[in-house]
Amino acid sequence: MARRTPQSRAEGLADEIEMEILRAGLPAGTRLGLRTELIDRHQVSPGVMNEALRLLRARELVTVKQGQAGGVFVADQPPGVRLGALDLWFQGLSVPPLQVFESRTLLEDMFNTLAMERATESDLPAMERALQGMRDRAADPRGFFESNVEFHRAIARSTRVEVLVGLYEAMVTVLTGCLVRAAWTDGHEKTIEHNLDVHAQILEAIKGHDRKRLETATHLHHVDMVSISEPEKSPAAALEIHPDPISTARKRSAG
Repeated sequence: MARRTPQSRAEGLADEIEMEILRAGLPAGTRLGLRTELIDRHQVSPGVMNEALRLLRARELVTVKQGQAGGVFVADQPPGVRLGALDLWFQGLSVPPLQVFESRTLLEDMFNTLAMERATESDLPAMERALQGMRDRAADPRGFFESNVEFHRAIARSTRVEVLVGLYEAMVTVLTGCLVRAAWTDGHEKTIEHNLDVHAQILEAIKGHDRKRLETATHLHHVDMVSISEPEKSPAAALEIHPDPISTARKRSAG
């Protein structure tokens, strides 16, 4: 899933400048410098810089303006994924992060249902610790996301489906390793409060082996992940997923 080693100096330079922009969280409109200044700073030829800027424009990360007040500027950065009120930027994925999150959602739905059936008392403390971690790190967007990953990882492990758990572990390890910036959108506090409540409901449904409660909580979880203002940047496919994929498969096989 990780991007291949750059095949050219221009690709490597584009990756380097992209990482600088994302890690620093530079706002749109920040002036990076004149093209000639960037050439001197990175010690590359004009041809390499031109190709790197072309790649960065294609990624919608920079704009190039001509004239006396011109230069290379940070563009309005679209987040790699928007999960409700949380914007996440990634660097180094070979597929669009939205596709990765849609796959992650499919697996998590399946794990939720299996955990409701298979989780034992010994599995619950790990879920509870991760949920508390989400509460404790609600002011830190990256920390909140990492604790969220740990919560769903604990659920996955409780199912003991080793092959699929291994696939899920690899996926979330790549995601957290490629995450270069996380930020809350304005007015996120109420969204986060509701999100914590939904995750608590998922945990209680697993504890109580309550299928109906889990279906409701899973549906709310899907809705929580979709940005009201920009749904196209959210894992929209999650809304099309049945809240209980295991029972759906059983009904189809029975029919």
